[in-house]
Amino acid sequence: MKKHTRNLLAAIAVLLAMPAFAQTATEGQYFTSFDTTKIYYEVKGAGFPVVLIHGFSGTGQGWKKAAVYTDLLNAGYQVILIDQRGNGLSDKPHNEMAYAHDAEAKDIMGLVSYLKIKKYDAVGYSRGSIIASRLLVLDKRLHRAILGGMGEAYTNPDWPRRVHAYRALMGDTTLHDVDDMIKYIHSQHFDELALAYQQKYQPSTSTAELSMVHKPVLIIRGTEDKENGSETRLKNLIPHSSLVYVPGNHNTAIRNAEFSSAVLSFLQ
Repeated sequence: MKKHTRNLLAAIAVLLAMPAFAQTATEGQYFTSFDTTKIYYEVKGAGFPVVLIHGFSGTGQGWKKAAVYTDLLNAGYQVILIDQRGNGLSDKPHNEMAYAHDAEAKDIMGLVSYLKIKKYDAVGYSRGSIIASRLLVLDKRLHRAILGGMGEAYTNPDWPRRVHAYRALMGDTTLHDVDDMIKYIHSQHFDELALAYQQKYQPSTSTAELSMVHKPVLIIRGTEDKENGSETRLKNLIPHSSLVYVPGNHNTAIRNAEFSSAVLSFLQ
């Protein structure tokens, strides 16, 4: 596997992650999800709700480093950040089944219900786009979705990167294509078992399911982003989708003004 692929999980974690020990719950609250898992979230603004979904080993705080967070607030949207289970200030169950059967999508759906939201938009990036895809299938209240940093690779339930990441996090030292990711995770204060289970039970949305999505979807891809499969194939799988390119690679595209402009143009 090429070097840029080996570096993916480590680099995106650098962009979107804030170690739990450095994060404090001064701005947010906790919601008790369907299985009693406590989920940390923040709500700011009072307009149409937009849920921002972070990537692997990230937290909701990572979005505050991207222009889109402030730009959405300035444009009058209500912005909802969430630490997905196993990350940040949310609970990190060591029961592996706590991550199965669309648990992360159910957390977001439960939070939307808890906040009494009738319709909302969602913006995902990298693994967050995988969860946003599940919301497209599962939640009628989702109005529009943006899938950033994602191609069609996640439609494969046996996606090699997912399988290798899980095995490496569980101690397999023979899979050197994920060495950089493992080195980065070892250097942080992450709950590695929780991260492993997130990879083991990371959902895939089938091509058949995507073909039945009739909601507006925007796919945003960095011009230098070669990760996660083909964005054009993903676009072709989703009937009412559009594709926009912005400057940057998988690690940088999310932060720039062009990414934010594409989000706002689509939502408005």
